[in-house]
Amino acid sequence: MRVREWMDRDTAPKGTFAFLDDGAKKDVRRALLKAVAIPGYQVPYGSREMPLARGWGTGGIQITLSMLLPDDVVKVIDQGCDGSVNAVNIKKFYERTARVKITTDTALASVIQTRHRIPEEKMTDRQILVLQVPYPEALREVEPSEAQTRRMHAEADYGRMWLHLYEDIVRFGEIRIAYRYPCTVNGRHVMDPSPIPRWDVPKLHMADTLFLFGAGRERRIYAVPPHTRVEPLEFDDHRFRVEDFSGKACARCGATDTFLDEILMPDGTRTHFCSDSGHCDKRRA
Repeated sequence: MRVREWMDRDTAPKGTFAFLDDGAKKDVRRALLKAVAIPGYQVPYGSREMPLARGWGTGGIQITLSMLLPDDVVKVIDQGCDGSVNAVNIKKFYERTARVKITTDTALASVIQTRHRIPEEKMTDRQILVLQVPYPEALREVEPSEAQTRRMHAEADYGRMWLHLYEDIVRFGEIRIAYRYPCTVNGRHVMDPSPIPRWDVPKLHMADTLFLFGAGRERRIYAVPPHTRVEPLEFDDHRFRVEDFSGKACARCGATDTFLDEILMPDGTRTHFCSDSGHCDKRRA
């Protein structure tokens, strides 16, 4: 598995390869190994200062830099788009510091770094998906104290989260969480899946791919290993459901089975496009 390659001293070049020094990379790798061993558990690590603002996803960037090997092919997306300012600049950073190949094709990438989306194309066991996380604590909505959230996770005390979901149903008739939908990982820890839409949450369940989550500002790393149960919190009479795009299709490729972004056109009409630009381009081709 790729984990062995991280720890092999003869595999990756020494020195300033991929920007971070060897000590920083070892710190991140140790946290990654612990995160993979305990799915959904938030592992603290020493987040370094990066030549990018923290809001740019420095946690995900540090994970990617610590894993990169010279023969890797990297894809970076921002809310599904390969051409956003965030994605383009991060790709340039990887090209300059690690000289790795860059692609927009999900199938060709060995490492995919993403913000707020999971690619539509099914990924394999030879790929790693790194998610940039702004707020790693799933319980922050119900408990502001970090010490208390740590205790709640340790004791598997998630009653306040269930009450939060129940209050949504009482007030609105349904659970109105549109993104960052809380999930139980491996039947134990409640995890924040990052600000991905509900559409992407089922892709985490029993997937072939390794998912790594990095929060630079909060100094936390957590993971969902391959073939791990990821179950969104739900009640028997109010089941989890994804966004409904019935009757809508992408204006570019005609897709009806992807997550769609609604766009207001200059003439005042509203149309829909695939959020995953790389997948949309492949369908058009």
